[in-house]
Amino acid sequence: MWIISNRVDKAKSVIRELCDNDQRILKDPEVFIAVSELADSSVNFAVRAWVEAADYWGVFFDMNENVLKIFTEKGINIPYPQMHVHVNNQ
Repeated sequence: MWIISNRVDKAKSVIRELCDNDQRILKDPEVFIAVSELADSSVNFAVRAWVEAADYWGVFFDMNENVLKIFTEKGINIPYPQMHVHVNNQ
């Protein structure tokens, strides 16, 4: 369980750092980051950050791309759905 908790903490820390470094994200109210779902093949996060309306889409798309890049750089895997097929020859 510690390994999973450590990975969640690492992912949240990386997301927090990205938010803190984006000048378009307002400091007040504070950014909210939490595990929102334990899905079939992933752990999903909810990130709520306040921005000016004109910056919304830029932040939205940039943040998705930046999370992908930094997770890859820091060795945080993004899981993809998998199916295991067992063939029984009888």
